[in-house]
Amino acid sequence: MAEGQPHLSIQMSDSNTNGIPSRKQSSPDLAGRGGSILTFHNICYHVKMKTGFLCGQKTADKEVLRDVNGIMRPGLNAILGPTGSGKSSLLDILAARKDPHGLYGDILINGAPQPANFKCTSGYVVQDDVVMGTLTVRENLKFSAALRLPKSVKEQEKNERVNQIIKELGLSKVADSKVGTQFTRGVSGGERKRTNIGMELITDPAILFLDEPTTGLDASTANAVLLLLKRMAKQGKTIIFSIHQPRYSIFRLFDNLTLLAAGRVLYHGPAQHAIEYFQSIGYECEPYNNPADFFLDIINGDSTAVAVNSFIFKSTEERTEYDKTLAEKLAEKYSNSAYYQETKAALENISLGNKKKTKAAFRQITYANSFLHQLKWVSKRTFKNLVGNPQASVAQLCVTAFLGLVVGAIFFGLKEDSAGLQNRVGAMFFLTTNQCFSSISAIELFVVEKKIFIHEYISGYYRTSAYFISKLMADLIPMRTIPSIIFTCIIYFMLGLKPTVEAFFTMMFTLMMVSYTATSMALAIAAGQSVVAVANLLMTITFVFMIIFSGLLVNLTSIMSWLSWLKYFSIPRYGMTALQINELTGLNFCSSSNKTNLISNDNYQQIRWCTGDEYLKNQGIDASSWGLWQNHLALACTTVIFLIIAYLKLHFMKKFS
Repeated sequence: MAEGQPHLSIQMSDSNTNGIPSRKQSSPDLAGRGGSILTFHNICYHVKMKTGFLCGQKTADKEVLRDVNGIMRPGLNAILGPTGSGKSSLLDILAARKDPHGLYGDILINGAPQPANFKCTSGYVVQDDVVMGTLTVRENLKFSAALRLPKSVKEQEKNERVNQIIKELGLSKVADSKVGTQFTRGVSGGERKRTNIGMELITDPAILFLDEPTTGLDASTANAVLLLLKRMAKQGKTIIFSIHQPRYSIFRLFDNLTLLAAGRVLYHGPAQHAIEYFQSIGYECEPYNNPADFFLDIINGDSTAVAVNSFIFKSTEERTEYDKTLAEKLAEKYSNSAYYQETKAALENISLGNKKKTKAAFRQITYANSFLHQLKWVSKRTFKNLVGNPQASVAQLCVTAFLGLVVGAIFFGLKEDSAGLQNRVGAMFFLTTNQCFSSISAIELFVVEKKIFIHEYISGYYRTSAYFISKLMADLIPMRTIPSIIFTCIIYFMLGLKPTVEAFFTMMFTLMMVSYTATSMALAIAAGQSVVAVANLLMTITFVFMIIFSGLLVNLTSIMSWLSWLKYFSIPRYGMTALQINELTGLNFCSSSNKTNLISNDNYQQIRWCTGDEYLKNQGIDASSWGLWQNHLALACTTVIFLIIAYLKLHFMKKFS
């Protein structure tokens, strides 16, 4: 194999052309298909690490895994090691979910090359639960079945599959209960974890990967989850998982154990033989000590075990040197053991039958269903999530109505005088500014669901385009359009603006366009971000600068030419300009009698413009019909540009660890 070509291979039995397991006539149990034998040969993995700060940054090559070999057979295969040992990296590599750059070695299943879409046909349960909390357990499982099983599988069969999994996982009592969010209480941690596992079991994968399946669970619940996995393993499924420090009742369930430290294999073989192996190299496990704790103590150099055949140190310097190379020495001892020789011989026999190897396309994603089918189900879930989150949806509508009443009361009954002109312009400035800042809530649209999106995309649930469009439909239509309508209906009549139907709907349309444009900018900034606070800060700073060029705080005609071009990037400016043209054109703010009174009172100089057209001209605004609609066109073009940026960022976002 040429150097630098990552190479992972798998053969899946009983699959259709889409790589989705074909269903049997009778309803199968959780392990309807036998597991596969996964072998990994000479796995090495390096990553580029940045050190230093800003200009002083340097790139260093970090070795994560070195010469890792092993065999994962049907059963419970545990990858154990301390933090930073490389166990999660190894799991992701075996599951084809690691960035192939810097990866060397071969992974075969049943001695055959791995299909490029293996990540879509295998099961992978991530460490952090990725289920939609506003949906019930059954709805989450039906969502997985609808998108991961092909259309050739009838709806009735999909429902039977969902019911079978609910029964087998012991979720019958909570099947129609919501999983739960930060606002609403849902099922327990163990039931949530089992729901995650159930979503991966929908396709009945031959191999199931789990990253730290006991994280966040109490001892009893963690034990229950592992007992479930053990039952599945006994039925012939290959289950591979990473785990940090299991209790003894969990450890004794393991069939195979891979012990890692500093990216090296310290032991690989039957889990119950591990204590015997360490005894053979001089480490004695104390009575009643948890084997998992015992192994980690040895790795960390903190073991109280007696090293009868190991190293004897006479000085502190020798002890320090020992600590630095402990993992290396333990790895060397393992490489000279009978366990390693047996594993190596078995790996060589498997690789002999696969002389012709092909480069695996890690990033290939295949889908079981069409784009329209995906769009239907993702949109359906998105709207359910919206309805199930009244704190976000209903609250925003209530706040909009309340704010409209408050603003209407402040600017109530605008008159056609100097104060009326000032108040009109002030009200329009507030309306456009409010539309911009209220769109900041769209930041969470992609950030909060980032982990769910990445997992489901890699697993072949849906295309990026289906997810993106469904989010736009669920956010732009109800969360941006409806508030704009409510705001206009309340404000327009309370303020007593121009009493024409055309002016009313023009204002409503303008507020919608400002909201759409600001929301699309929020999506463009937030797409790919992991922290809401960062995206929020970027949005706030951007809007503050845009507001400066909106046309109220500074006369745009007076700005120096080398800075005036910035006004073309101001969303509030387009909205405010359109609103001013719509409202001020044709209005007269100083009638003949009014002029006489003003002159006699020496107050005429306080009014600089008698008509709305004069004011617009002074502001450098084209008051013609084209002047109005060119602002709407600018907002529409800006919206499209931001949406394209958001989609591209989402599409090319790094989706591998």
